[in-house]
Amino acid sequence: MKKISISLIAVVLLASCVSKKKYVALETENGQIKSELTKTKVEKEELEAKFDAIQARVDQYNTKISSLTKDNDAKLVSIDGAVISENTKKSMRETLKKVPPAYFVNVKTLKDSMNLAIKHNLKNSMDTSSLEEDEDISINIEETVVMISISDKLLFDSASYKVSPKANDILKKLADVINSEPSIEAMVEGHTDSRSISNAKVSDNWDLSVLRATSVVRKLQEDYNVAPEKLIAAGRSFYQPVAENDTKENRAANRRTRIIILPNIDKFFALMASKE
Repeated sequence: MKKISISLIAVVLLASCVSKKKYVALETENGQIKSELTKTKVEKEELEAKFDAIQARVDQYNTKISSLTKDNDAKLVSIDGAVISENTKKSMRETLKKVPPAYFVNVKTLKDSMNLAIKHNLKNSMDTSSLEEDEDISINIEETVVMISISDKLLFDSASYKVSPKANDILKKLADVINSEPSIEAMVEGHTDSRSISNAKVSDNWDLSVLRATSVVRKLQEDYNVAPEKLIAAGRSFYQPVAENDTKENRAANRRTRIIILPNIDKFFALMASKE
C-alpha cells in the first residue's frame, strides 16, 4: 500500500512540473503577442496621423483652386508663356487704348502687347531723366524691364568692391528711381572683365562680381532707404560680356554694374489703375 502511494505522488509531482513549464511558456508567448499588438496599434495611429495631415494639405489646395475658379477676376491666364491674372489682362487692355498707334508697328503677339503696355507705364511712372546717359551710363527698356548699366569706374576703384564716394550722386538718383514705384524690385548685377584676380580678399571674378553687387545693394539700403525686400544681388563674373576682352577699352566696357528694374506685373497694373 505504501509503495502505491509513493508512486502516485511521484506521478502527480511530475505532471505538475510539466504543466508549470507549459504555463510559463504560454505566458511568455502571450506577453510577446500583446507587445506586438501594442506596437502595431502605435504604428497604425502614426500612419493615420500622417494620412490626416496629407489629407488636410490636399483639402487646403482644393480650397484655393476652388476659390480661383469661383472668382473669375482672380483666374490666371497665360499670354505666350507669361502668366498673369484676368484683372491684369483687363488693365493691360485699358493701358493699350492710351498708347499712340505708331507704337504698335512691331507688335505681333499678345506678349508684345503686354511688353508695350508695361513700357508705356514705366516711362510715365518712373523719372529717369536725372540719369543722364553718357559713355559710362546706359539706360534701356527691353520687354518688361528697365536696364541701367553703369561703368565700374563710376562706382569702384580697380580690383576693389568698396563703393567709391564719387558714386554717391548716381546711387542717390538710382534709389529715387527704385523708390518711385512701390511695385518694382531691383536686381543689381556685378560684371567683370576676363582677367583673373586673386588676393587676400577676393578669390576670383565670381567673388569680385558678387561682392560688388552686394556692396551696391547695401549702399542703396543703408544710405538711400531702399527697402531691402525690393533688392536682389547677383554676380555674373565675366560670362556676359558686352564686348570682346581683347583691348583695354573693351575690358573697361565689360567691367560694369547693371541695375535691372523688375516690376511685379499684377501690382504694377493695379497701381497704374489706381492713379487714373
